[in-house]
Amino acid sequence: RREPLALINLKKKNEETGEEELASRLNHCKAKATRHIFLIRHSQYNLDGRADKDRTLTPLGREQAELTGQRLASLGLKFDQIIYSSMTRATETTEIISKHLPDNTDLLREGAPIEPDPPVSHWKPEAVQYYEDGARIEAAFRNFIHRADAKQEEDSYEIFVCHANVIRYIVCRALQFPPEGWLRMSLNNGSITHLVIRPNGRVALRTLGDTGFMPPDKITRT
Repeated sequence: RREPLALINLKKKNEETGEEELASRLNHCKAKATRHIFLIRHSQYNLDGRADKDRTLTPLGREQAELTGQRLASLGLKFDQIIYSSMTRATETTEIISKHLPDNTDLLREGAPIEPDPPVSHWKPEAVQYYEDGARIEAAFRNFIHRADAKQEEDSYEIFVCHANVIRYIVCRALQFPPEGWLRMSLNNGSITHLVIRPNGRVALRTLGDTGFMPPDKITRT
């Protein structure tokens, strides 16, 4: 609902100026800038932790985050904001990537976004988890993945540090692929996925799960 026609009240159309008035109002609602979304998967973490607070990054995970931070810095871009999941492994990854953290959110927490098709034998959450997590992750998609606001004059570069399931679901939704196929993709720890959202709402996937900046012995998918 970010098409210009959806943002104006056609009932208030000026009858005297007619189409000229409508064209002016439509132009005022059109996005002008491009959003660059960098979706970062958290680094390797302690799988033995019973609670979220115990699932901290491993020493290798901290190395991975350093490498990801260095890669982002090497792009020479002025990042406008970093938004990160409130789960421990994501917040610790973000702390290493950047010392300035504008915001964090519960919407980007890991979960089961939608029942995968085809199903997998090794991972079968209860049906209720899809309903609970799916609504939250869909809310994250709608809240964060959209064309720029009409008031935004310059292109923006934004970092989101979150989780593999969330990223895979967001990529499917953004590209208008069946979201049930999210589990067919695999993402390494500390990987970078780059989405571009044009002013007209078109989305392009520049990179998916890039870890080419890491030495082979530092790459994991846990």
